[in-house]
Amino acid sequence: MPNITCGSELARESGMPDTAKVECETAFASKLAPTISDVWRFFAFGVALLLSACASQAPLPVDNPTLPLPLQLHIERQQAGQRQDWLLVIQREGQGIRWSMMDPLGIPQARQQLIDGHWQADGLLPPNPQARELFAALLFALTPAVELSRNYPGALQSDGQRSLPERWNIRYAQPLRFELNLPQGPHYRVSPLGESTP
Repeated sequence: MPNITCGSELARESGMPDTAKVECETAFASKLAPTISDVWRFFAFGVALLLSACASQAPLPVDNPTLPLPLQLHIERQQAGQRQDWLLVIQREGQGIRWSMMDPLGIPQARQQLIDGHWQADGLLPPNPQARELFAALLFALTPAVELSRNYPGALQSDGQRSLPERWNIRYAQPLRFELNLPQGPHYRVSPLGESTP
């Protein structure tokens, strides 16, 4: 007698007894239906993904620091031998702070508003996580020294530099002229708009 497997042409034509058909259907259903462990594995993966996204978000101050707004800054980004220049305008808008970054031709690169300790998209530009990281780091760099420990409890500050360990390192030449370094890069030079960076 030939070997008849579920779902084969031979099984359909051989007139399999009804009990055998039920066994085949049960076998197929058990292969296709997710088990409880599959559901938990999927759920755990989703939670881990969500937690990693939250963990990667740049820290923000406890309260909005006192900034001398509006500010217009020249941002020079350096990574892997490549250089990019941007213009950044930071201004107060209602209860929030608007961050508008554009290239030297005036083409918008990123727009965000910081309102009640949360970033919100401003306009139709797509999300730009790298710009949010930069804006958060600049907020840290621009926070007055007397407000730093209250707004960033883990911050370290010494003469001419400050850092948020494992996140940002700032070295100042002047209050609005500084270098901003991220552990894995990129590196930024910041200066008031209209002044050249060395």
